[in-house]
Amino acid sequence: MAGNLKEVRERIKSVQNTQQITKAMKMVSAAKFRKAQQAIVQMRPYSNKLNSMLRNILSNLGSDVSSSYGQQRPIGRACLVVVTSNRGLCGAFNTNVIKAASQVLQTEYAEVAAKGQLDILCIGKKGFDFFRKRQPNVIGDYVELFSDLSFDNVSKVSARLMKAFEDKTYDSVIVAYGRFKNAATQFPEAEQFLPVQKLESGDSKQKADYIFEPSQEGLLEHLIPNILQIQFHKYLLDTQASEHGARMTAMDKATENAEDMLRELRINYNKARQEAITGEILEIVGGAAALSS
Repeated sequence: MAGNLKEVRERIKSVQNTQQITKAMKMVSAAKFRKAQQAIVQMRPYSNKLNSMLRNILSNLGSDVSSSYGQQRPIGRACLVVVTSNRGLCGAFNTNVIKAASQVLQTEYAEVAAKGQLDILCIGKKGFDFFRKRQPNVIGDYVELFSDLSFDNVSKVSARLMKAFEDKTYDSVIVAYGRFKNAATQFPEAEQFLPVQKLESGDSKQKADYIFEPSQEGLLEHLIPNILQIQFHKYLLDTQASEHGARMTAMDKATENAEDMLRELRINYNKARQEAITGEILEIVGGAAALSS
């Protein structure tokens, strides 16, 4: 019985130590989450409006003006960008993003992948570790990118993709990432980055005529790349906020589960201790009865 009591005590101590770790990780994630949430909440309206404007402009370009970023071409070679976190312990967040990317591989890029004409660019270690074992053309991991998500740093990656599309190295670029809603909810998304999707015929009410100064060609030459880089920056900010929110929620649930386990272990410990005390009393009474007889 004494051995059982010691076992339960050690188990209680182990769960308490684990609970302290999960509490600390939750606090760290909460601090990082507030900063990441503020960044994406401030960026998203700006990015969405610019993206809408970009689609509108490309849908209304005259025949004498064109942009290479809006050219729809038969897909000969493509690139799938997978944006995940570098670390785990954030629930099913990374798994869901990888599933969204795998879905693109099996549907839109199935023929291209079968021909070996699909490159996978991973931003984040978790996605890189998954795809390098399963796909032959994993061209980069960018593990350190999340340590500095400044616009200048992120734009190096988006500029690389845009240059490859302009040079017709890629005919299509899709980004799989985690879209942030709140700390408890993140949505895995697979969004077409290039070519820029134009407005559909049913969106005619959204179309608008723009006045360009000094010239349409000169303005578009600088405007379109900047908007695309901002859009790509949003993908990473979305994923960063989603990661910290998912980890904060996961650690909160882990802390609650540890408390439930401690409650059950304490009940078991008290039962075992009471059984031990009862056994000792029975031995004493039995001994006393034997002596008196």
